[in-house]
Amino acid sequence: MKFGAAMFFTDYSMTPAALARALEDRGFESVWAPEHSHIPLSRKSPFVYGGELPKKYYDVMDPFVTLAAAAAATKTINIGTGVCLITQRDPIQTAKSVASLDRISGGRFLFGIGNGWNQDEMEDHGQAFATRHKLARERIEAMKAIWTQSKAEYHGEFVNFDPMMTWPKPMQKPHPPILVGGAFPYSARRAIRYGDGWMPQMTATATTELADLVPRFRQMAAEAGRDPDSLPISVWGRAPDVDALKRYRDLGVDRVVTSLEPEKEDTILPLLDHWASVIRAVNG
Repeated sequence: MKFGAAMFFTDYSMTPAALARALEDRGFESVWAPEHSHIPLSRKSPFVYGGELPKKYYDVMDPFVTLAAAAAATKTINIGTGVCLITQRDPIQTAKSVASLDRISGGRFLFGIGNGWNQDEMEDHGQAFATRHKLARERIEAMKAIWTQSKAEYHGEFVNFDPMMTWPKPMQKPHPPILVGGAFPYSARRAIRYGDGWMPQMTATATTELADLVPRFRQMAAEAGRDPDSLPISVWGRAPDVDALKRYRDLGVDRVVTSLEPEKEDTILPLLDHWASVIRAVNG
């Protein structure tokens, strides 16, 4: 099983380069950066994890910048957006950012995406909350066209452009893996329709256990004509519990990602040392 770590990189956290090097040295497979362009002071939609919105959501840096720094400082670890809010980003420019980062990292980019929960944030970008899921699908389809065609065009309800040319193309072919995050069953359906993997959102309000979600997702994929083994499952926010992680492994979970607070080395490195021993215990 693969192990990753995510951090809201801020001006008071470890740097992306320092964390990525520390993770690579300890056997982690991936480092992840989340995204919020800004946080409006109004709140039409509640925080998905409950309670007040943590300060790190206001302070987080741009993921494509932080991951570029992580890529430049490492050799083997994968770098991923966890998640990129594609409903708040122009698809043509985002396609170029993804392809550029995949190139400079040597084909190590993982494109984790989400459709967003913050209605106010999305509306500041000029997007309607009610139609965000269709918008996200069209933007992914348009980006796939840009990545795979020399003269790309796309015509949808929300995304529309005539034949155009743009480079670079991604190093990974046909494009970096698209890992779709969100709540069951909706994100599972989206992952099966246009993704290359699924990241189930496991919050306090989730009513279905992971042990039940995994076989249901695999059945949904098979019924839709997708090979379930071609859609790896990544689970976030897990504790360093060897027995629980072995159960995830035996369920067929491909990757577990721990969420780190935006702290400095003196706090984070001991946690990573503990995780390194857990990784060895799980994987042998």
